[in-house]
Amino acid sequence: MSTAPNPMVGAVVVCDGRIIGEGYHVRCGEAHAEVNALASVCPDDVALLPKSTIYVSLEPCSHYGKTPPCADLIIRKGLRRCVVGTIDPFAQVQGRGIQKLRDAGVEVTVGVCEAECRELNKRFFTFHQQHRPFITLKWAQTSDGFIGSPHERLIISNDFTQMLCHKRRAEHEAILVGRRTWELDQPRLDVRRWAGLNPRRYVLSHTTGDIPTLLQTMWREGVQSLLVEGGCQTLQGFIDAGLWDEAFVETGPLRLDAEGVPAPRLHHATLRDTTLYGHHQIDEWRHCTVQ
Repeated sequence: MSTAPNPMVGAVVVCDGRIIGEGYHVRCGEAHAEVNALASVCPDDVALLPKSTIYVSLEPCSHYGKTPPCADLIIRKGLRRCVVGTIDPFAQVQGRGIQKLRDAGVEVTVGVCEAECRELNKRFFTFHQQHRPFITLKWAQTSDGFIGSPHERLIISNDFTQMLCHKRRAEHEAILVGRRTWELDQPRLDVRRWAGLNPRRYVLSHTTGDIPTLLQTMWREGVQSLLVEGGCQTLQGFIDAGLWDEAFVETGPLRLDAEGVPAPRLHHATLRDTTLYGHHQIDEWRHCTVQ
């Protein structure tokens, strides 16, 4: 995600029901969505800005970072109204952009399509509000509910679902497995089946302390998203601690019909989606405490 550690933001400028400008934040360090949207307004429409509304998925920034405050730009351009999807949880904003606009006489509406806007930046919100990465769990299990065999290494996924797994790795900044998985399977934990950057690798062991301590370390290091691909003990540890946000569980057609390592058990979970890929099913779960 090219905007990280910044959020993904889009903006649209509308006058009398007609879109006259639109833009989005392309990558960290470059112009924000509001800047790009206002810059896209053609010269013939610039005179319309004082009676226009700018719609933005996240509160306009109010501070100087790598770019000037977007709230100041909106005020300077003379827009009369701003519709904000959701308040920015970043400590240097958190309502200050909205207040700056209102103090300048701009009419501000907050909370339009808020759930969708928060979902777009779920990693950003979790990082700033809970001071930990957004945590995704992933595992594959047999049709009779086993994640592994005590006698041999199981290959449960097919080529296509393995590609989806690597796509998911590319969407996360870090990946974690347990010490036993690391030593026995020696996983590469890369994105060789998908285009993108390899995630930063972590191994959970008794020498790294408990899960909350490790997550605090990741937060201090600026890691906003974590994919957990460990064995049953590691995955269940995150689940039992309530430290997970979403889970992708693949169920393949393979059956053990014998003794095996049981798959983790989710609790406080809501099923959001089920997708079939041939004889393989992937269920997407969300921790039900997540808004």
